[in-house]
Amino acid sequence: MKKLSITFGKILLVLACFALSPVVKAARQPGQPAFTQIDVPGAILTIANSINEGGDIVGPYFDGDGNGHGYVLNSGAFITIDVPGAVFTIANGINAGGDIVGDYFDSNGLRHGYLLRNGVFTTIDLPGAGPFGTDVESINSQGNIIGFYQDSIGNAHGLLLSRGIFRTIDVPGATQTFTINLNSRGDIVGTSVDSGNNSHGFVLSRGRSIAIDVPGAVSTDANGINPQGDIVGDYTDSSGSEHGYLLSNE
Repeated sequence: MKKLSITFGKILLVLACFALSPVVKAARQPGQPAFTQIDVPGAILTIANSINEGGDIVGPYFDGDGNGHGYVLNSGAFITIDVPGAVFTIANGINAGGDIVGDYFDSNGLRHGYLLRNGVFTTIDLPGAGPFGTDVESINSQGNIIGFYQDSIGNAHGLLLSRGIFRTIDVPGATQTFTINLNSRGDIVGTSVDSGNNSHGFVLSRGRSIAIDVPGAVSTDANGINPQGDIVGDYTDSSGSEHGYLLSNE
């Protein structure tokens, strides 16, 4: 059930680190990559979730009163994203055209997905989704949207929204499927959970699902994929330590 609380879990983890440790901004060395700190003005916590080909960045932040909002960082300017009537808005993904997807929570605490295109919000709710609601994670350049939902008995399923039609995605043999990201070719990555409650990454390409397991890891998640098919994610080793990984398509 790890991914069902991925957003709030990430926020709480970063908030704890923010409270306990000073922010360190790495100095740039000649010929080395540079880290740039991202902080929404006045925010007590800022998270960057996604970046598109044009360098636009989206994510959530908490203001000084502890209220949650989404944001887009475009050409150095922060723009707040709040779904009308929502108590909390999260921005999860942005494509090359500037379309933004994410989640929001209504006054009853129910989660909904949304698409923000040309200043207009469209709610995304999978018919028949359970009490968890619909989580929307990513959108590609063709406008295809992926995420996941929980059914009435608590099982998670991936979903693809393409041309107004929902499609459920289930990794064969898995008890839970979480689809997290897709590229411009339509390849999808995410995490599945087997009957022993073990997590495995996967890539779904041309209708074929391939498991991703880092050698020696006790669990593996796949979080992102580029047009070349390179995959990034995280894994947990036998000591319980978590690490990121890159799986290159060579």
